[in-house]
Amino acid sequence: MFISLSFTHSGGHMALPPMLFGVLLYTAGTLSMKTLDHVTVREGKTVTIPCLYDSQYKLNPKYWCRGPYWLSCQITARANDIGKWTITDYPAQNIFIVKLNNPTSSDSGNYWCAVEIGTYTNPDDKKHLYLTVKQAPDVSVMNSSVSGHEGGNVSVQCFYSSGYQYKLKQWCRYKDQSCYTVGRTDTSQNSSVQISDDGRRSFTVLMTGLRLSDSGWYYCSVQDLQVPVQLFVTRDNKYKNTTESDISSDPSSSTSENHHTEVTSSEHRDGIFLLLWTAVPLLLLLMLVLVIWRIVQKRNLPTQGPDVCSETEVPVTYDTVVFKKGKDNEQNQVSNNKRKFSRITSTGKKQSFQ
Repeated sequence: MFISLSFTHSGGHMALPPMLFGVLLYTAGTLSMKTLDHVTVREGKTVTIPCLYDSQYKLNPKYWCRGPYWLSCQITARANDIGKWTITDYPAQNIFIVKLNNPTSSDSGNYWCAVEIGTYTNPDDKKHLYLTVKQAPDVSVMNSSVSGHEGGNVSVQCFYSSGYQYKLKQWCRYKDQSCYTVGRTDTSQNSSVQISDDGRRSFTVLMTGLRLSDSGWYYCSVQDLQVPVQLFVTRDNKYKNTTESDISSDPSSSTSENHHTEVTSSEHRDGIFLLLWTAVPLLLLLMLVLVIWRIVQKRNLPTQGPDVCSETEVPVTYDTVVFKKGKDNEQNQVSNNKRKFSRITSTGKKQSFQ
């Protein structure tokens, strides 16, 4: 005889029965979710918390849960939902970003980054953190996002309160949890990290010889307090020191360049085709307009009158001239060889001449 028990998480997803809670605690160490332990932020600033998950959960729903205990926490945000908290998922990087604008002290508390799986044998992947929002946080940074060029340098200034002057200070990377301490210079591939503490209220992280692969999430750490910082490294065309070994050790960079070349060639071909597709019809239209214009010009030429010289000869009709004897003056008129005759022109009109 089997008894089926079902329990529902107060936030809406499946939870484990109490008898299996010990199993959850036992397997908690095998969970793949990564985030910070204790984040501090100034009131009115933006809270940005990255949560890294395993690549097998790219398509799983992501959410943000509030409460000190996992079984009783309340889901306050889901990926791509609009609300006070927002979650943006980046499956290509196996990370989702939790963000809150204008936080207040009431937003301080326990939270969980979580990926929904929802089975007893494979519970939701999750990681707990504590958020502190106050007017003067014990640890803070000037800028939560910095950028630099490939081969160049970038610096980040981390501030701490007087109570943390002698505490351990570190600069750590999310992806591999590697950390660098004050007074120590390490080399990560071709880039180096150096941390110097002024002994008063801040320490400065200097990263030199930046590589594209250095892009990602880091955090300033003072004892158990952390502040996340995102680093962007952009390609610089003037930086020509990449060796063949560098290219072979970074296949993603080579693939990206090949893809960029293919896209550029395709765009070039498309541009030529579009130019021909547009120019040929325009040329034909121009030729048609010229032909029509020539025809109209010919029809509008003024009509010339008939050429007298080219008139067609038509039969000429002569009147009979009769000479009569009369008085001397009449004979004199006849003797002056004055004769009257008429002819018919090609226009059909009769004209008389003396």
